[in-house]
Amino acid sequence: MFKKRIAVLVAFVVVLASVLAGCGNGKTSGSSATKQTAFKAGEVTDVGGVDDKSFNQSAWEGLKSFAKDNNLKVGTGVKYLQSTQASDYSPNLNTMVHQNFNVVYGIGFLMQSDVQKIAEQNPKAHLGIIDAVAVDKNNKPLKNVASITFKEQQGSFLVGVVAGLTTKTNKVGFVGGINGALIKKFENGFKAGVKAVNPKADIYVQYAGAFDAPDKGAAIAQTFYTKGADIIYSAAGATGNGVFTEAKNRTKSGKKVWVIGVDKDQHDQGLPENVTLTSMVKRVDKAIYDVTKQAKAGKFPGGKVLEYGLEQNGVGIAPTTENVSKKALDAVSGYKKKIIDGSITVPTTDKEYKEYLANLK
Repeated sequence: MFKKRIAVLVAFVVVLASVLAGCGNGKTSGSSATKQTAFKAGEVTDVGGVDDKSFNQSAWEGLKSFAKDNNLKVGTGVKYLQSTQASDYSPNLNTMVHQNFNVVYGIGFLMQSDVQKIAEQNPKAHLGIIDAVAVDKNNKPLKNVASITFKEQQGSFLVGVVAGLTTKTNKVGFVGGINGALIKKFENGFKAGVKAVNPKADIYVQYAGAFDAPDKGAAIAQTFYTKGADIIYSAAGATGNGVFTEAKNRTKSGKKVWVIGVDKDQHDQGLPENVTLTSMVKRVDKAIYDVTKQAKAGKFPGGKVLEYGLEQNGVGIAPTTENVSKKALDAVSGYKKKIIDGSITVPTTDKEYKEYLANLK
């Protein structure tokens, strides 16, 4: 009798242990599966901020679009950290890497050295950088970084065509953020487009030295408009917001002037005075979406330099064209084809621009 009771007790304990183990395994398995499928993508802005109405904002819109299409929650599945000064770049990137984000983007070439440093310190992390190529000490692309670049000169050429055919004063301006190789692509592409259709046009150029100084943008715009420019193309991030402010103030006072926006379709930025002639759209959102999609599929393009131009629909003029003449739109279409087929090589540097001008004569 005693042996039977022991046997029953042992059987009960075994069954109970099995049940508990099953419950425990279920929870562990579920937790593990959650960890494996909880994809996260993050963005670290530059000092222009996520609402710069330019490329930081475009990048964030790309992540939000990806979140919507993949049932990810904004704020957890996709998230951004805002940088208020350059010293925030590394800490913000590091924070997201250590929070196990599957891919972390540094927005802007100003973050190149920080992305490189964090990538080398965390070789298993996946990072992306906009407008720069992340390299190691041997100047070779880092294998855990996707370098996303654009042919800004091509899109800038097209808005230059619009400016050259629209100006009534034969004077236009270009406001740049920080003077460097990247913004020079915008400048020289724009000037080349203007000169292609209006060789007699004068082009004023000035750099603000910052991407987050709208007051400087407004001051430069005031100078250009006072000198007779009736169209200004701004490639200066949040600094360009000041160009819009100056244009709207002048238009309010009865002196109609135009602004050409950048990175996003900035038509709304010119309202209610309607001062946005067109914008050079740089599809940072598309690039971010594409790379994030690859990362989620387990095909992160680390070590690759991805370049988006007219042919890849990565740059171009904005879809809002209500202020652009049919003549200008037809010209844009023609030049776009020539750029894509190689008939025209758009200059990116001052030297290339001088050679381009020489060939126009």
